[in-house]
Amino acid sequence: MKLNDNSLTPLYQQVLDDIKAHINSGSYAPGQRIPSEAELSQMYSVSRVTVRRAIEELSGEGYLTKRQGKGTYVNQRKMTRKIRQSSDVQSFTSVCAEMGMRAGAHVLEQRVVPARDEERRLFGEGCERLVYVSRVRTADGIPIMEERNLLPLEGFAFLLEADLEDASFFEAIRTETGLEPQTSGSSTIEIALADAQMAKSLQIAAGDPLFYERVFFVDQHGKPLCLSNKYLVGSRYQFDI
Repeated sequence: MKLNDNSLTPLYQQVLDDIKAHINSGSYAPGQRIPSEAELSQMYSVSRVTVRRAIEELSGEGYLTKRQGKGTYVNQRKMTRKIRQSSDVQSFTSVCAEMGMRAGAHVLEQRVVPARDEERRLFGEGCERLVYVSRVRTADGIPIMEERNLLPLEGFAFLLEADLEDASFFEAIRTETGLEPQTSGSSTIEIALADAQMAKSLQIAAGDPLFYERVFFVDQHGKPLCLSNKYLVGSRYQFDI
């Protein structure tokens, strides 16, 4: 590719954008080693310093991984989920389907927990006990997020015994109760760091950055349904706003 020396876009950004386009199109496949800095410098007719900055930024964004003495490799594709209208729920399973990936789930815990003050405010003052279900969600076998779901024990006790391994959580609720989850408009996204337990379940390093998404769901009748806390691996996920 010949870069545009007269463009207002810096040369390193042009290199970055072109490599990213090759990754997104599949020209550079997941697990593939990309050309070396020297080769890229020759391909783009720029200095190695320019190439190095593009590679470092792509590594920081989670597209590439540098392996000492072996070269730079393309990471697995990031999961991409659109931020949609509050009444439109896009499940993890449907995101995987759109991207041609196989959705999976591994159950960590299914148990009863006491409701805390905030949860009683969300589900109603009479709600004292909750069903807690935590799972690791995978795409093509790669851990993407850990989800921790809380629902009222009354009406959802069946989830304690339900087979939720490699299954859609929302579909299990629909099948058993006929209820349709809808976001209430109460949701937040912030940055968190993986602790030792989460690092083990997500196969990342302790301290790695995570997206922490907290979403409160109601059913089609507007009644409280589920509080979902999701911890998404920052290098494997992105939001399309």
